[in-house]
Amino acid sequence: MPEHTAYRARRDYSLTGPEAARAAEKGLVSASWYQSPISRKRMKELMQRRDGPALLDTAIWVSTLLVTGVGGYWFWGSWACVPFFLAYGVLYGTASNPRWHETGHGTAFKTRWMNDGLYQVACFMCLFEPHVWRWSHARHHTDTIVVGRDPEIVEPRPPSLWMMALSLFNLPLAWKTFSGVARHALGCMSAQEQDFIPETEWPKVFRAARIWIGIYALIIGTALYLHSWLPLMLVGLPSLYGAWLGYLFGLSQHVGLAEDVLDHRSNCRTIYMNRVLRFIYMNMNYHLEHHMYPMVPYHALEQLHEEIRSDCPPPYANLFEAYREIIATIRKQRSDPSYFVQRPIRPKAQSAPAALHAEASAG
Repeated sequence: MPEHTAYRARRDYSLTGPEAARAAEKGLVSASWYQSPISRKRMKELMQRRDGPALLDTAIWVSTLLVTGVGGYWFWGSWACVPFFLAYGVLYGTASNPRWHETGHGTAFKTRWMNDGLYQVACFMCLFEPHVWRWSHARHHTDTIVVGRDPEIVEPRPPSLWMMALSLFNLPLAWKTFSGVARHALGCMSAQEQDFIPETEWPKVFRAARIWIGIYALIIGTALYLHSWLPLMLVGLPSLYGAWLGYLFGLSQHVGLAEDVLDHRSNCRTIYMNRVLRFIYMNMNYHLEHHMYPMVPYHALEQLHEEIRSDCPPPYANLFEAYREIIATIRKQRSDPSYFVQRPIRPKAQSAPAALHAEASAG
């Protein structure tokens, strides 16, 4: 099917279209999600927040950013700077994304101000307006891959190969973000944003947008004054040239799986990764576990995986195995948008107690 024909078959993925009403009619809004059974005692152990793991993680991350950034600066003007900026870009444009994510959940650190501080910095680095995405992500967890409700569906069906290519360099997100920043700096909210951001939060959105404009004005002004791209290579452009790995991570989370279901075993992937990728990704490769119990800190997700793995589909051995499935599925969805991968799941076991469900899903 030609691309233009396939797009006429695309469902309405906006939050203000008919699919939003259809999701409510199907009983998918504010519904109870299935959770693999786990004892209350063990869950309380896994949900314990600590500062230590994230302090160490952040120290390593900031140190490697400094080393690679100084290397890029030192060798600026020669080809020797390229490997430094390639590494710096991934640490800046990709590794900031899971750090935004975990601090946004409030689970990275035990101390609140540490979460809030790193959240603001990481949001700026990965081009996520902090207050917009805090509420957007809350909706993503409440209505994961529910069409018309979830504002964070990475690739609507059928996928656009052109948009996917641009997303490797974060260009669609950059356009969306800076359009939003300009709008918010003027004190305006879109209809879709009004659907998931409480009106009491709007002044925070407007203030953050104006601060961002001030920071970028300073960086661009410095680059113009020095007649050099170097300031932008260190702040701003890494959000684009270093985002490719983050996009590949994000694509692997849900793309090609079921829409409009209330079971994360059908719409999330868990993928085994090596220690370097897990450091960059902050264990979000255990994505099924994270969605099922989102208040478990990232450093405990591997333990949670072992607790519930017998009730879940088999994890993917590595990213290559996951992408063999994803690429094949995207090709099929180009001609048949209704196609999706049906993950093998066992009959539902005794679900976690309702009180535990509410406690573990809050936030």
